[in-house]
Order: sequence, then C-alpha cells, then structure tokens
Amino acid sequence: MAQDSVGLPSDYQFWMRKLSIWGQASTLETQQDICYHLPQFQEFLRQIYETLKEMDSSTIIERFPTIGQLLAKTCWNPFILAYDESQKILTWCLGCLINKEPQKSGESKLNSWTRGLLSHILSAFRFDIKEVGLFTQSLGYAPADYYPGLLKNMVLSLVSELRENHLNGFNTQRRMAPERVRSLSRVCIPLVTLPDFEPLVEALLTYHGHEPQEMLWPEFFDAVNEAFLLKKISLPKPAVVCLWLRHLPSLEKATLHLFEKLIFSERNSPRRTECFMKESLLPQAACHPAIFRIVDEMFRYALLQTDGAPEVLAALQVFTCCFVEALEKEDNQLKFALKTYFPYAPPSLVMALLQHPKDIPQALRHQPLRRISEMLRESVEDQTHGSCGGPFESWFLFVRFGGWADTVAEQLLLSGAEPPEALLWLLAFTYSPRDGSQPRAQTMAEVKAVLGHLRKLLRSPTLAARDLQAAAGERPGGAPRPLAGGRLIRHLLLNFLLWAPAGHTIAREVISHMAQTEETARETIGFLDQTLDRWDRLGMEAPASRRLARELLTELRARPAQAR
Repeated sequence: MAQDSVGLPSDYQFWMRKLSIWGQASTLETQQDICYHLPQFQEFLRQIYETLKEMDSSTIIERFPTIGQLLAKTCWNPFILAYDESQKILTWCLGCLINKEPQKSGESKLNSWTRGLLSHILSAFRFDIKEVGLFTQSLGYAPADYYPGLLKNMVLSLVSELRENHLNGFNTQRRMAPERVRSLSRVCIPLVTLPDFEPLVEALLTYHGHEPQEMLWPEFFDAVNEAFLLKKISLPKPAVVCLWLRHLPSLEKATLHLFEKLIFSERNSPRRTECFMKESLLPQAACHPAIFRIVDEMFRYALLQTDGAPEVLAALQVFTCCFVEALEKEDNQLKFALKTYFPYAPPSLVMALLQHPKDIPQALRHQPLRRISEMLRESVEDQTHGSCGGPFESWFLFVRFGGWADTVAEQLLLSGAEPPEALLWLLAFTYSPRDGSQPRAQTMAEVKAVLGHLRKLLRSPTLAARDLQAAAGERPGGAPRPLAGGRLIRHLLLNFLLWAPAGHTIAREVISHMAQTEETARETIGFLDQTLDRWDRLGMEAPASRRLARELLTELRARPAQAR
C-alpha cells in the first residue's frame, strides 16, 4: 500500500475506503453520502488521470498495484457513472492501462479485463435492471417493473405525476407525498446533466406543494444551478426563475458568475456584453421583482466597493437595457408596476428615463434632459443624505440608463446657445454624485469654462493638440490645474475629437497623451466602445467619426499594456 501513495493524490486511501462503503449502497444514508461527495470524487479521478497518463501500463501496475481495484469499484457504481463527466474520465484512466503491444500473458489478461470495464461503462446507460435497481427503488418503482426501453417512460411518468399533483392542489388522494418529492430531488442530484432527465429536473423546479418549508434538497438546487451556469443543461426561463426564487444562493452565484465574465474578461465590447447578459437569463428573470431587487442590490454593492468603476457601470447599463427590453415583451397580465422595481424614485422620473434618446430627434433631446435634471435635483437637494431617496439612490437610478447619461455631454458640446444650468448640473452630478451643492457649483463653473474654450475651437480653421490641452485646463509642461472630475473633462475632450472635423487631425496625438496609464487607456477604450455601440443603436450618420473611433479603438487595443 505504501508504494500506492507515491505519485498519487494524498487522499487516495480515503477514496478507496469510501468506494468499499459505497459498494453496499443499499441505504438512503449511503446514497446521500455518495451524492454529497460526487464533485470532489470526480476531481480526484481527474488527478488520477493526470498521474497515469505520464506512464506506460507496465509502470502503472508496478507502481500502483491497487489502481485496478479502485477503477473497477468506480466503474460498477451507478451513482458515479451517472454523474456529469465521470464516464469520460474513467475511459481516459482505463485507456492508460491498455498495453498496445502485450508481450506476456499477464499483460494480455490485463488488456482483456480493461476492455471489459470499458465495454461496461461505454454501454452503462443501457440501464439494465441490475444497474438501476437503486435508482428505481428510490423513485418508487420495483426493479421488476423496469427494463431498458422504459427509462424515458419512467421519467415522463414522474413528470406527469408531479404536474398532476401541482394542478390538483389539495386533492390529497392524488398528491405526491412531500417525502417522496424530497427523495426524488436527492436521487436526481447526480443525474441533472443527463438529457433524458431534463424534463424531470424542470418538473421538480416548477413544482410547488403546500408545505410551509422547501421540499427539495439544497444540494439539488446547487447541482442544477452549477450545470446551468456551465451550460451542461438547457432550461426554459420559467424553470430558471423558479430555481432562483426558491434558492437565493443559486441566484447570488449566477449573478457573481456573470460579473466574473463581464468585468474580469478582456475586451468585452458592449455587443458581446449584451450577448453574455441575455445568455445568463438574468435580465429576463429580473422581470420578477424579487429577482430584480437581488440583482439590483448586488450591482449597487459592486459599484460602492469599486467606487463606480467604469467596467461595473457599463455592465449595469447593459443589464438595464436588456431588462427593459425583456419587460416590454412580458405578457400584460404578468406586468408589475414600475414602483415595484424602483420604490424610491418618482414614477414620472422613471417614465422619463425609460424613454430612449433614439426615439427623440437630436435637436429636441435637451428638453427631456432638462426635465430629468430638474426632478433629480429636487430629489437630491431637497432631501437629507440619510433618506431613502438620497444622492446615491438618485445617481444609481440615472446612470443605469446609459443612453441619457452619455447624451448630456454631447448636447452641451454641440449646442450653440449658452450651456443650460440644468444640463451642467446633470453632467456634474453624473461624475461627482457625492459632492455637496458648493463643490458641484464649482465643477459646473469649470465645465462651463472648458465648454466655452471648446466651442471657440470648433470655429477655428486650424487646431493643435496644445490648444485642446489648454482648453482642458492644463498648464505648460503637463501639470494639471485643480479641476474637479478628471474623467468628466477627458470625456468632453473625447466627444470633441469625435464630433469636430478639425479634431480628427489631432485625435491620435491627444489620445496618446491622454491614455498614458493603464487606467486611462482602459477608460478611453471603454468610452470609444460604448460610443460606437450607441451610435449604432441610434443609427447615427457620421461615417468619418465612426471610422476614426474604430481606428483609435483598434490602435489602443493593439498597444502593449506597459506602453499605455
């Protein structure tokens, strides 16, 4: 036994003992123990394969004389075979034992024995009586009632029984006992990834009894959620909604899984982010207010923890866009009042924000922006910071609707008239929501001065990069003046470079100076990405600006991180 431990996982003997106990899987306690340990055991099998694949069969048998016992016990355990990718990993392990050129009778016997096990596991889900006896007993069927061709019928029968019980409500003579439903969910834990069992998984998720406590095993919800997130099973939206409503940890894990894909992945364009978002089903499921409030709260926490990181903000805006789209497609009978989703916001403000800028001519967009600004300002400045409708709550509501937040700077820059105070306030509030009235007024004054310089440059026949740096408030030598909101000014300059024809000639020089750090480079890439996406959605006709934005985006992404 000592030589077995050399080169194999340290818990080898632990699993050998477990397999001996599991071989007598005749009690519910043993079956429960198997189901509980299956994910860890599958990882152990992967480690075994990583060790065996580096050796030939003779060396394996010489160094690990009990490996055959372990693999044989594993192959004859139907719970293990039914779980996820166990069959595939076992096939790999057994393949390592086959000697391609057997010279001795012992090697030929080993090959024959190994092929027998391979034949068994490759055809294991013909489900003869011996292999599924444990399953069928737990499901309430006697082995004699079962034969291979009836697997599908057995599943459909259970699905029909669950649905009939669900429809018949309190008809106790036809209701499935809660204990049986609970047992059924436990038995299904290792089977959730098998296509034949998907109807049963769906029926269990959508089944609601009349007991005060949850009937299904938490491990069942965990297994289904994990399989769904890894795309090992496909579930319809109603089943996913039931899963997340009945098991809060699954909803939280699904949201965190989406965060990891969106925020920590490289080069997620808005379109790709939207694709990930819709595939997750979270925006569609969020049409149920209980799910919306949980996901909304997790976005809120992520923004607070990252101090409003652009990546998190972009993800929130895409989520909101997808959610609104899903909400519009909902059946009218299932729709909830907007107050249910946004309890702290005036309904008139929510209705104004829900209207997309693309539905309003560009020359008229300043009018709804003024109304939005006035309502937000009243909400922010007429209430205390401790109230439920304080500054952060108002900011969180506004910035989630990215279409309006991005339109403010464009309207201020392109308007020929004096910058309206309402729009200046809205822009300052967007970038500095924590400021009080006096600091925000200072920011508004500084932004107004920058806008004045930029408008003069719009009329200038020639333009140099130093002119733009001066307009932004930089001193000679690059020392910045104490302007509030560096990101705000950078975004104004980027808008100018894209909109002003003269700005196209100096765009590369200015952006090279602006995106000198990894942080500002990521910020600039995100801005260009979102601007292009917004222009696409608005159907904006500006070929030169679009071409420039795409070229700048390509060049910035091609730059090594250390050169940014």
